[in-house]
Amino acid sequence: MFRKNLKKDPELFQNVSEGLRRLYRTKLFPLEDTYRFHDFHSPALEDADFDNKPMVLLVGQYSTGKTTFIRHLMEQDFPGMRIGPEPTTDSFIAVMHGEQDGVIPGNALVVDPKKPFRKLNAFGNAFLNRFMCAQMPNPVLESISIIDTPGILSGEKQRISRGYDFAAVLEWFAERVDRIILLFDAHKLDISDEFSEVIRALKNHEDKMRVVLNKADQISTQQLMRVYGALMWSLGKIINTPEVVRVYIGSFWAQPLLVPDNRKLFEAEEQDLFVDIQSLPRNAALRKLNDLIKRARLAKVQAYIISSLKKEMPSVFGKDSKKKELIANLGEIYHKIEKEHQISPGDFPKLDKMQELLNGQDFTKFASLKPKLLEAVEDMLANDIARLMAMVRQEEASMPSQTVKGGAFEGTMSGPFGHGYGEGASEGIDELEWVVGRDKPTYDEIFYTLSPINGKVSGAAAKKELVKSKLPNTVLGKIWKLADVDKDGFLDDEEFALANHLIKVKLEGHELPPTLPDHLVPPSKRGTVEA
Repeated sequence: MFRKNLKKDPELFQNVSEGLRRLYRTKLFPLEDTYRFHDFHSPALEDADFDNKPMVLLVGQYSTGKTTFIRHLMEQDFPGMRIGPEPTTDSFIAVMHGEQDGVIPGNALVVDPKKPFRKLNAFGNAFLNRFMCAQMPNPVLESISIIDTPGILSGEKQRISRGYDFAAVLEWFAERVDRIILLFDAHKLDISDEFSEVIRALKNHEDKMRVVLNKADQISTQQLMRVYGALMWSLGKIINTPEVVRVYIGSFWAQPLLVPDNRKLFEAEEQDLFVDIQSLPRNAALRKLNDLIKRARLAKVQAYIISSLKKEMPSVFGKDSKKKELIANLGEIYHKIEKEHQISPGDFPKLDKMQELLNGQDFTKFASLKPKLLEAVEDMLANDIARLMAMVRQEEASMPSQTVKGGAFEGTMSGPFGHGYGEGASEGIDELEWVVGRDKPTYDEIFYTLSPINGKVSGAAAKKELVKSKLPNTVLGKIWKLADVDKDGFLDDEEFALANHLIKVKLEGHELPPTLPDHLVPPSKRGTVEA
């Protein structure tokens, strides 16, 4: 009954979260449940998974600065925080917003329906004893939640069992978070076996992955170049894709830089990373939509695999030997499904992992192919998702600018220590004198060689001089629009000087402003023409 209404009534969903929740429950969950998706891949989604704030997962070897990074973002200690050169954080800590400071232990956390962690119960007590939620009132946490993880061990230490499947827990979080930040220490770059295993486990979530090369202020520029190259080479071998993961270089804590040579680079990198994190609340609905599509594609493949295995099973004798044969030939079954249903090879689960999981299953209890369940998911992907995509855009347009505020994000927003303040087109922003006036005598000499008429040069005359900068016409066209303040198609001596100043800004590697800032408007034009 519900499905019929869903097709007839395009106004069924109140908002994107509710739409995703309903689609999952009515169309995708029945397919997952029938073909044992939850036994093989990921537990069922709950309401909290659709309503929770964006989450950032921090992963790295011990002493790479994960906990310090969180403290740097929030500019505040959080309950349960421990920092040190040895492996200090031995727990998964979900740092979330709360009215009062406090810690909720793992066993209590997984029974709270308002938190998106209930399905972590499956990892058992060994994990739950190492899981907690640190709650505190902090403006940064009003927009995002942050997951701190135990330091990944190296050498002999990693051979000591944690008592739970560390990589599987990280993969569970990776499916549900909006951003995964891998932290590396520039001072001791080393990717252990356990870290390599973790990165491979996160391979299906490369779109969420960012890399931070932390503590980069502890080495010289030359050493930093070598470390950066070594990191990219190592990641390329582990991730094994031609695309390069975005790497942010810096020193993410509130202490003086030990080697300040690369200060500008660190500032620019930190700003880029902050912009990336600040975009998460705005893109949260789109991320959930994207994750549901990924899940639906995998669920379809799961249905084809399970139903194919069921079809091949004998009804009476030789079940065990046939099961072993089917598991051994799973690769051929993959290939057959791929050809028959036009499915991309990248949509299939890992062969060895699937074979391992199938060993513990009773094939006779598998469900045969039910076309109606698959049709419902196809309809969801073809029609409902498109409607929700339009709703995402509408919600983004109707809501005020969603961004992460507070903590370290406030320090770079405005004032003289804001990123790029007093540089490029912002140079001279707080000076009384017109900044272009410093070099105007030099520009005037060129201006008067162009034979101005009534104190102005034509566009053709100015072009001959401006193209000497070798900047492309698209850039010079923008510079002309900014410099021709009175829009008369000519440049007087001040406007010509301004054009040359903007060329200098661009040649020094800065971006041009979309509109002319007030401090760059020529003195004779102020108050008479709108910039």
